[in-house]
Formats: sequence, C-alpha cells, structure tokens
Amino acid sequence: MKTPTTAHITPTAPADRALRGKAARKQVPRSAHAAWIPSVDRPDPVAVLERQGRDRLPELLPIRYGRMAASPFAFLRGAAAVMAADLAAVPHTGLTVQLCGDAHLLNFGLYASPERTLLFDL
Repeated sequence: MKTPTTAHITPTAPADRALRGKAARKQVPRSAHAAWIPSVDRPDPVAVLERQGRDRLPELLPIRYGRMAASPFAFLRGAAAVMAADLAAVPHTGLTVQLCGDAHLLNFGLYASPERTLLFDL
C-alpha cells in the first residue's frame, strides 16, 4: 500500500515554529481584528445562503434558517461561506493551516474508505 505524501514540507523545530508565529503576530496583531468593516465588494449574505440552498433539501431550509436566526453566533455557525468571505477580506498573516471548523470529539470516529479500509478521521 502506497502512503500519501505531502508536497515537500520540511519539518521545523517547535522553537522555530513559535518564533515564526510570534513574528506573524507582530505583522498582524489581534487588535487588527477588533473592528470589522464590510468590504465594498462583499457578497450579499442572503445571496450566498440562497446559492447554498439550491443543493439542500428544500423542506429542511426553514429549520436551518430558524436555527441560524437564534443569534449572530448561530448565524455564522450555519453560514460558514458567509463567514469565510468576511474573514477573507480582513488582515491576515499569510500563515496557512489545515483545519476543520467543527472539530470536537463527537465528530471523530471510524469511517470506511471506498476500499473498505477503516479510517479514524473527522
């Protein structure tokens, strides 16, 4: 069985990674995110949700929108595409990461690959 590889990533020592993170924080301090002003070319959030709704079960959309209406946090949790567009327009460090927005323990588990191999994943 062939093991997947990553594209020429050189591992660095934890101390080096910490220094890179501190340099990035000086470049874009947390305070740079204290105020948010919508960008002039911001996609209309309702249009984004309507586009997403085309691929969803129409009878479930009112439930989704009702849950999203509970609070700003619930709205952003249900509208990741809207939040991603908003965050793309704010200052950033240039550091890239692989992440999952819903990575809590209940979302980890064993899954079958197409080859029927068991995988532990999100």
